[in-house]
Amino acid sequence: MSTVSTEKLPASARFEDYRGIRTVGVYTDAKVEFAALTSGCGLFDLRWRTKIVLTGSDRVRWMNGMVTNNVRDLAPGNGVYAFLLNPQGKIQGDLYVHNRDKYLLVDTDQEQARKILEIFDHYIIMDDVEVASPSDKLTSVGMAGPKSRAVLERAGFRIDEIAPLRAIDMIWQQIGLTILRGDNPAVESFELWLAPEHVGTVWDSLLQSGATAVGSQAFELFRISCGIPRYGIDIRERDLPQETGQARALNFSKGCYVGQEIVERIRSRGAVHRMFTGFTLTGALPALGSKLRAEGKDLGEVTSVAVLPANGGEIVVALGYVRREAAATGKLFELETSPAMVAEVPFKEIFNS
Repeated sequence: MSTVSTEKLPASARFEDYRGIRTVGVYTDAKVEFAALTSGCGLFDLRWRTKIVLTGSDRVRWMNGMVTNNVRDLAPGNGVYAFLLNPQGKIQGDLYVHNRDKYLLVDTDQEQARKILEIFDHYIIMDDVEVASPSDKLTSVGMAGPKSRAVLERAGFRIDEIAPLRAIDMIWQQIGLTILRGDNPAVESFELWLAPEHVGTVWDSLLQSGATAVGSQAFELFRISCGIPRYGIDIRERDLPQETGQARALNFSKGCYVGQEIVERIRSRGAVHRMFTGFTLTGALPALGSKLRAEGKDLGEVTSVAVLPANGGEIVVALGYVRREAAATGKLFELETSPAMVAEVPFKEIFNS
């Protein structure tokens, strides 16, 4: 089901499956919706994210020993992005951990939830940790774009200059909710956590205040344009943490955790053999997994591809991995369909135009 009643959807709205849920793929026009995310304020369904609550006196110590980031020193109201690894250092999932004072809130994709819960269950032995999934009591909507803060304020949400991954609890029109500032590297973003029965009221108010409803197609283009890797697509079980380029997920002074030995060994060695980066392409979209070649050698692969509206036209881009020694910005590679050039992310053609 959609975030909003199907009775309120435009006739042009189309549904699709996205990251574990059935949601609106396009409300009116994917290009218009994409533009709202990059230059205005896009409002989108976040039910493809799910929340896991951890309680019990050992919850902080236990979680700190499970993930790659520092949960032990996380102040109430703050969160971190982290990886969940196996003992060989391979990535089993990615997630956010938020210190909600009396409990920890884990936020991850619906598609990952079952696996993550199974891993949690495997490692909770004699620990005082209880796990619950309050999906019927807590959901979320997201906002992104340079005008998002202004839209929130017009709708009556009073927000201070809060740091990324800082959550603020408030009462809005007699509705209790939480506003989280996101950590998108390209534009300011927010999430609103609230009870499902209040989503329609909040959603309508934000639309009336200037937000544009955005479907999953535009959101996926936006994710790629920001250079944000997606677990299961750009981050796989065979990947190592430092290969993904997500330094924000790692803390090297937090103490022991599952897979730490491998992460520390890579750090002491100084580098990994390949790295995650962006590419600009000329030509048709390549198939996912297409090899990047130079001088007759396979030196990388593409994991996500997209055609992005930019400067009145379009640019073809990709995300993927390439050998570190060949990853200089501007380096050219051959693909099965077109040349590919290494580019920094977020893509400057989208956010500097």
